[in-house]
Amino acid sequence: MASDLQVTADPVETILREIDQSAETGGKSPCPVRDVLDRTGDKWSVQVLLRLSKGPERFNALLRTIAGISQRMLTVTLKALERDGLVTRKVFETRPPSVEYTLTPLGVSLIQHLAGLADWAIRAEAQISANRKAYDGG
Repeated sequence: MASDLQVTADPVETILREIDQSAETGGKSPCPVRDVLDRTGDKWSVQVLLRLSKGPERFNALLRTIAGISQRMLTVTLKALERDGLVTRKVFETRPPSVEYTLTPLGVSLIQHLAGLADWAIRAEAQISANRKAYDGG
């Protein structure tokens, strides 16, 4: 579905306008910003995308390297990322069949933004922790 997103010089203004438009239509006009944040804001998608940024990975390799993810949740996450066009899936005709996942060009384009957010989070972590401690009275 093509969006009639009109980007302004102020990206915050663009985002707020899209959010407001979505709210005004009762969600019938989905907000592209919220849609992407819903995908990348879940517990596992960012970890999967970052792992795949290093190169193609087989399903079982991803399962081993992403601590705490279940086989079912990895399957659900990969299917959602594939549906969004961020990941491709290649099945190898072996016994048993094996599957490899790779970032698409769209997925690769998202990595630089995720890396920027991750970098900010690492640099801000001490301040955020201190703020939480002060807020909680401790």
